[in-house]
Amino acid sequence: MDQEISDIRTKIHHYLINKTDFLKVKDKLSDDQLRVFVDRAITDLCLEYSLNISTEVRLTLIRELVSAMVSLGPIRPLVEDETVTEIMINGAHKVYVQRHGHIQLTDVKFDNNQQLQHTIQKLLAASGSSRRVDESSPYVDFSLSDGSRVNVILSPCSLIGPVVTIRKFSRDIATVEDLLRRKMLNANMETLLVAAMKAKLNVVFCGSTGTGKTTALNVLSRYIPKNERVITIEDTSELRLLQEHVVPLQTKSANIEGKGAISIRELFVNSLRMRPDRIIIGEVRGEEILDLIQSISSGHTGSLAIVHADSPEDCFDRMVTMMLMTGIRLSTEEIQRQIARAIDLIVHIELYQDGVRRITNVTDLRYEPETRKVILEDIFRFEEQRREEDGRIIGDWVMNRKKPSFYKKFVKRHIILPADFFE
Repeated sequence: MDQEISDIRTKIHHYLINKTDFLKVKDKLSDDQLRVFVDRAITDLCLEYSLNISTEVRLTLIRELVSAMVSLGPIRPLVEDETVTEIMINGAHKVYVQRHGHIQLTDVKFDNNQQLQHTIQKLLAASGSSRRVDESSPYVDFSLSDGSRVNVILSPCSLIGPVVTIRKFSRDIATVEDLLRRKMLNANMETLLVAAMKAKLNVVFCGSTGTGKTTALNVLSRYIPKNERVITIEDTSELRLLQEHVVPLQTKSANIEGKGAISIRELFVNSLRMRPDRIIIGEVRGEEILDLIQSISSGHTGSLAIVHADSPEDCFDRMVTMMLMTGIRLSTEEIQRQIARAIDLIVHIELYQDGVRRITNVTDLRYEPETRKVILEDIFRFEEQRREEDGRIIGDWVMNRKKPSFYKKFVKRHIILPADFFE
């Protein structure tokens, strides 16, 4: 039956595109209208080619084809434009995009807010998510099948009509070579960060929104050994790891009665019982930081996480603040010590005004028992030298060749760096 469905599906696709006006009308049809349209096309195809299709196969085809037909409406050209990295819809008549790191207004418009609402519901339905968005629950995060992340907020929270933000998944950034080509880092930084993945260092990626934190984590996670069991925990699925043994977990929103929510912290606690070799948290922003630090201290090394922060120092301060917010009965100094002993590296990423995303700092985080102080010391730091008339920023990374505090982990795991890499 699978082969039968596959063959007929191919014929139906070809028939819809070449012998009907499907491409012109599909963005204007409701789900029920799409089902009727596809059902009629299957009937016409069967008559034309004398095919005999069972009711079960017909229903399967209709369900699969309709679910795959996402109505993008006027924004379809923007979604298909590879130079566009983000789409921002501010009500029906203002659509912005981010292209080459710069935001610009487009001439794309929806007819009205009703058409925009229809597009939102189609996107949400096609995501396969059980989440919903309406007046009683006016905002939602979800991911599309291609990895793009969508945020929607409606009235009464939005005063300008439905607001949609689509952060497209970068399929053309899959390897460290892609990051090098985009000047996000240099060869020495590549060597260190790849070694950090192999040596099971605990690494936090930080930066503001849209700087490329998740992209960098995705790329570097390729160097996690294939024999390790990796568990990812996210609010909205964005991580796209290439290992075979990956278990993705995602939080759950409360139901219409306000019950049944499952938080990142609850998933993290459960993940510790799932025999993980690595735990990756899509974004740390609450009490889960306590469980992360304690799990690392108890032997779950190799953890990766993302924190929103504007510098390595701000990242460290945010982690301390989040720990304090749990109400744990420890002094600030003790909390700082625990974080500094658990986290090996902080990788800070920034989107510069010339549209280039750069890793600005790779920072060694350590605690010195003699002075009882936490030290953040850059191994790599980007230094801007000048700006060209066309806006390009010229600069280079400065390397500190002093052996970092985590160097012993490289030795323990037999990770060999080039000769004279560190003093």
